[in-house]
Amino acid sequence: MLGRLNSARTALLGLIPVLKRPFDSSQYRSVMTSTSGQQPEIATFAAGCFWGVEHIFLKHYPPAENKGILRTAVGYTGGKTTSVDPSYREVCTGTTDHAEAVRIEFDPSIVSYAELVEFFYRTHDPVAVNRQGPDVGSQYRSAIFTHGQEQRSIAERVTKEVQDKHFTPKGQLIATEIQEAGPWYDAEDYHQLYLFKNPSGYQCPTHYLHW
Repeated sequence: MLGRLNSARTALLGLIPVLKRPFDSSQYRSVMTSTSGQQPEIATFAAGCFWGVEHIFLKHYPPAENKGILRTAVGYTGGKTTSVDPSYREVCTGTTDHAEAVRIEFDPSIVSYAELVEFFYRTHDPVAVNRQGPDVGSQYRSAIFTHGQEQRSIAERVTKEVQDKHFTPKGQLIATEIQEAGPWYDAEDYHQLYLFKNPSGYQCPTHYLHW
């Protein structure tokens, strides 16, 4: 099973590439312009279908507007060590244990890691287990893959704050996994910036600002 209850997206496996017009990705890519001396950092999030996760981050933090995100990539992480460089089809079976995820390079002098973690929580359903909307399977789980102990501490703190403010009053419990980042594998080219290339493409209905 490909894990897609949305038939439009599943059908793309046989139709990709669907883009028929030239696409300029330069507005979604930036370079570090900070004079603070800080180096770019990496944040890695899984929140369901990576098309929509990448889209909503770039929509609210467009690199061309210098809001802190420099560039993104969608790909696969958190899987079995025996499954190296998996394909989309393989990940969709659920047998590799990888999550569809977004890798964000950001300028910490402009946007903090804590702000990105809160935005991650704002833009999906973190109480859902192994699913987002109609997309079901462990590849659609909610997860934060941290890069170092400082990120883990921040992720745990922000998670508690979000839990206490937004979910405890509703009797719900955040199911998001927090784990150290492991090997990362870029997804196939057609997945990168997918919803900017194909604005009418499938977007998970949980990917919007929840507060």
